[in-house]
Amino acid sequence: MKLHILGTGTAIPRIERNSSAYLVIARDFNILVDVGPSVVRRLLERGFEVDDIDLIVITHFHVDHTADLSTFFFACNYGKTAREKPLTIIGGNGITRFYRGLRKIYPWIEPKTYDLTVKRLVNESRAFNGVTITTAPVRHNPESIGIRLDEKRSLTFSGDTDFSQNLIKLADRADLLVAECAFPERKVKGHLNLESLYRIVKKAMPKRVLLTHLYPDWDTYKGVLHAPYLLAEDGMEIEI
Repeated sequence: MKLHILGTGTAIPRIERNSSAYLVIARDFNILVDVGPSVVRRLLERGFEVDDIDLIVITHFHVDHTADLSTFFFACNYGKTAREKPLTIIGGNGITRFYRGLRKIYPWIEPKTYDLTVKRLVNESRAFNGVTITTAPVRHNPESIGIRLDEKRSLTFSGDTDFSQNLIKLADRADLLVAECAFPERKVKGHLNLESLYRIVKKAMPKRVLLTHLYPDWDTYKGVLHAPYLLAEDGMEIEI
């Protein structure tokens, strides 16, 4: 698998960090994890169209993780050519209601030429074209999920979360854990800092840990990160 980092930031607008979005290339199956603001443009910058995406995972419904979803759907109908390839959206509790709400506000996003499947996936695993996706609730919003992708290698996304036993299970011996670490030292409810992330990593023992969803506190952090930790930047590509 290959991971394209489309956005490592938060709800705070920043030129250098777009809001949350990650593109996973697995053989001929392309997965978009979260769809924060400007993600459709970020895909174009990386050489991808909306039609290249086969499946979208929504970790939770906050704006910095979902704002460009309506733009994505709109482009599927009214891009250079109308989309024909099926699209699947998966998320936590309430994902179907969330989609219906978007469609009520923006009726133009209803698929015209392609099949759309919206699935709730919580505490279970499903195989999609050779990639097994496993989800579990994490501690942020009622609908929040962490996800694990297994092909030949394994990749875990924390989503936004506080310390979570479920995340430890999802990240167990993963080849890469993409973990929100909103603040290096300050602790805010619903989010991780380095201390709480260390507790997860110590138990899960992933091979590599990519820190993302980074607030401006990181700009003045004077500490040093050692392996297996790496600070994410927009535009990074990582082979899993």
